[in-house]
Amino acid sequence: MNHLKTFTLLAALTALFVGLGYLIGGPTGMLIALVLAGGMNLFSYWNADKIVLKMYRAQPVDEQHPNAVVRTYVADVVQMARDADLPRPVIAIIPNDQPNAFATGRNPANAAVCATTALLDMLTREEIRGVMAHELAHVKNRDTLTMTVTATVAGAIAALANFAMFFGGGDDRERPGGIIGTLALMILAPMAAGLVQLAISRGREYEADRVGAEIAGDAQSLASALQKIDGHARRIVNPTAERNPASGQLFIINPLAGRGADNLFSTHPATGNRVKALMALGLTMGVAPHRAPFAEAAPPVTTTSVPTTSANRPGPWG
Repeated sequence: MNHLKTFTLLAALTALFVGLGYLIGGPTGMLIALVLAGGMNLFSYWNADKIVLKMYRAQPVDEQHPNAVVRTYVADVVQMARDADLPRPVIAIIPNDQPNAFATGRNPANAAVCATTALLDMLTREEIRGVMAHELAHVKNRDTLTMTVTATVAGAIAALANFAMFFGGGDDRERPGGIIGTLALMILAPMAAGLVQLAISRGREYEADRVGAEIAGDAQSLASALQKIDGHARRIVNPTAERNPASGQLFIINPLAGRGADNLFSTHPATGNRVKALMALGLTMGVAPHRAPFAEAAPPVTTTSVPTTSANRPGPWG
């Protein structure tokens, strides 16, 4: 089913990309767009995760990290991945003032999970576990390929639509719809790409919440984390996400919520509805949070000493 979703989504986005090329440049534009779309899909399959990690300046970390909070974060992710029968993912932190997290990678064997420094600073250990369990659930459900590739293709559609603004001259007979059609597509194409993403993303988030709660053994902490992240994400702008809005779907909470104009790309369900579903799930699981096997040696963290950092300068971990 996940492979079918991926194929359907990519087919729709590819058709939109090719159709936009046709309306901008006629048959020649369509042929160029088709070749570009094929190459882009192939390139995205193998490299989109690397592009996203580089875009957000993700810094890989491990158990030898000098910061105790980061070491606990790494140890918890490793333990939960093992419990979920997943290969160990690349574990990274992102220097950013907005609390958030995402997963990427074409399959579980090539996955990466990332948390921002603000998230590590703001949440308790149990809440961080809940968030990262949600990201591991995306890996387990093989959502990461869909999220990463569609973010790349949808971004390309938006870029092509912007190019249409500057496309001038030429014979209108080679551009079906003329300048009016081109301008209409310039506006409508990014909207259509966003709607295609919406077609599967909301259900995917609910499912990742459910599976993540099972991986962590704790639905309550994830619900609490979502409320905290949502409240701060609405007030703190993520500059990288604002420049690349199609990547917003990767995050556990919409990173574009700081600007109302970006609601077009809001691929996430309402946080309140997610919290309600998790609280109901928590009643069936029991409210006692799950502890890591090494909890006695590393007690739960209530506050952290990880400093939040500007997205425009490297974090204190190098």
